[in-house]
Amino acid sequence: LRESALAVGAPPLAATELILFRKIVVEPQVPEDVADLGLRGTPSFELLRIVAPDLILISGFYEYQRTALERIAPVLSLPVYEAGIPPFGLAQSSMLALGDRLGHADAAKTYADETLAELMRLRAAFQPLSSRPVFVISLGDSRHFRAFGADSMFGDVLGRLGLTNAWTDDTSYSAAAPVGLEAMARVPDASIAIISPLPPEVRRALPDNALWNALPAVREGRVAVLDPINHFGGLPSARRFARLLGDAMLTGHGNG
Repeated sequence: LRESALAVGAPPLAATELILFRKIVVEPQVPEDVADLGLRGTPSFELLRIVAPDLILISGFYEYQRTALERIAPVLSLPVYEAGIPPFGLAQSSMLALGDRLGHADAAKTYADETLAELMRLRAAFQPLSSRPVFVISLGDSRHFRAFGADSMFGDVLGRLGLTNAWTDDTSYSAAAPVGLEAMARVPDASIAIISPLPPEVRRALPDNALWNALPAVREGRVAVLDPINHFGGLPSARRFARLLGDAMLTGHGNG
């Protein structure tokens, strides 16, 4: 919801973990005067009371704190990630509902419409590549990866771009638990899109990893490292992922 509020022109007075948010989410940008409430798990209620917001936006992560938060201001939670439901449609509905609640309904509709238009444009551009499946992964070490499935924003957007997700096994809350790199060999014709950031040790070790280098996608140059994108974002993250994937796969500008 923070992404959506920023995207419709309603920046928050305060939010949690702004340093990490600016590093991972990147866009929309957070104004410098937004107060940092600290860690997501233990936000500063004292600072929140001082800020005195008119409305508090939360995800399902904060439902256990709803009662305490409601003592400060009304609380709004809108669904984006629910078990078994592709998130793009929920993110779209949530942005429109949020825009209406914040008095930015026109801006929310414009952003949602522009996002759909951009996906349709990229879908047409991706058409020549539609027969090649794509792994969308993150790397925590040089031997294992997390694959984003159909219930992730990345997986949902892949389908909307006319591409096939190479990961067809079950996922839990958008991604599979870390599995060995060899699992990607089961789909030898797939491309690989890696979501940054990569830990420094991965950047050092991966080029010399024999198993990684044996993967057909690596041997044949079908790997792109995308800039950071929020794994659990809304429409802004969906739009950023589609654009960065297009930059990498259509123009070769990924950091392979």
